[in-house]
Amino acid sequence: MTFNDLNLIEPITKALQGEGYTNPTPIQEQAIPVILQGKDLLGCAQTGTGKTAAFAIPTLQLLSQNSRHEQGPKAIKALILTPTRELAIQIGDSFAAYGKYLKLNHLVIYGGVSQLAQTAALSKGVDILIATPGRLLDLMNQKFVHLHKIQFFVLDEADRMLDMGFVNDVKRVISKLPEKRQTLFFSATMPPVIQQLADSILTQPVKVEVTPVSSTAETINQSVYMVDRSSKKALLNHILEDQSIETALVFSRTKHGADRIARDLNKGKIKAEAIHGDKSQNARQRALSNFKSKEIRVLVATDIAARGIDIDELTHVINFDVPYEAETYVHRIGRTGRAGANGSAFTFCDAEEMTYLKDITKLIGKAIPTVEDHPFPLTIQRILEVQNQQTQKKNDNRQNKRGNSHNKNKGATQHSKKKQHRKGTPNKQARQQP
Repeated sequence: MTFNDLNLIEPITKALQGEGYTNPTPIQEQAIPVILQGKDLLGCAQTGTGKTAAFAIPTLQLLSQNSRHEQGPKAIKALILTPTRELAIQIGDSFAAYGKYLKLNHLVIYGGVSQLAQTAALSKGVDILIATPGRLLDLMNQKFVHLHKIQFFVLDEADRMLDMGFVNDVKRVISKLPEKRQTLFFSATMPPVIQQLADSILTQPVKVEVTPVSSTAETINQSVYMVDRSSKKALLNHILEDQSIETALVFSRTKHGADRIARDLNKGKIKAEAIHGDKSQNARQRALSNFKSKEIRVLVATDIAARGIDIDELTHVINFDVPYEAETYVHRIGRTGRAGANGSAFTFCDAEEMTYLKDITKLIGKAIPTVEDHPFPLTIQRILEVQNQQTQKKNDNRQNKRGNSHNKNKGATQHSKKKQHRKGTPNKQARQQP
């Protein structure tokens, strides 16, 4: 199937040709016809499957057709709600690309920057609003945003909204939308709370499910380096000596760790910047822009970026730390190997992280090849050290349980004796009375 088979209008097919798009991805192939029919949609798809185009293309087409009869000043007709600034900007770029030849305009609003430019654009009239929850609610409260004419509502990355604590904000936004609208709901996972939210806002939706979170793209070459925790920094520098690695997204488990890794790489003359939740919005966007333009070679990120970064031609993802959650691994390495391109994902695993690695292989349903030939192999001493620590921890837990059980039994015995004593005392006194 090609995009020409999806009954798209000429301005959109012309824009897609300009972007080099010929064949839709599975989610685009399934979702676009459903949305063009005016039906609600429940899409279960992770980042990297092409879901932005899956909702942006038909939304643009339907808005273009409906706007022919519009009179008067422009009102917001489509709202796309997404959890992070980075995602909002990327979605805005997609609408700009696909709607290049349409007479529709869009605006991206997010927090962390002055609202003046955003409110000025809103005052001139906007067809499509792409927003993060906090700034949207703020501008709604200030009466700069009115949602009473919304025809299309897209909730993107719903489970990410939950992770970031935005669900109540989302519900407040939804309460201001007109009941008669078309709603498109996208989430990489469907925990019960997300399913309940979907059920509450969708009307007889068509469900589209592609690339479940347990799968990894076949175009990604995965490998594991077993390495002492203390040698991970040296191993990273060793790997980056390979100049064929043009760009690398390195994941750290903590914000402090991300800063430290970036600092160490720069000391080694490898240009790197860190991106995480403690950085300002401007600093995060600047680091991302520098990485995309290849002014820096390495971007070090915490998991805030696992589903919030869309970088063309990213060749390598490196897990400096093995993530605690197996699904996070899938999201991390999904930043490479996109749109059919090849990519590589390296994971550094210390002895104490082997449990997490087992969870990952169980989730994805296959073993990840281990690289044996590298200068910093995991030592037997480190393995024994971790095993001893784990054994000692288990023993301590057992002793604590036994101690708690003994104390409970002892307490119960003492309580029983006191109870019997209390019961016996009045009887004794009664016998002594004349």
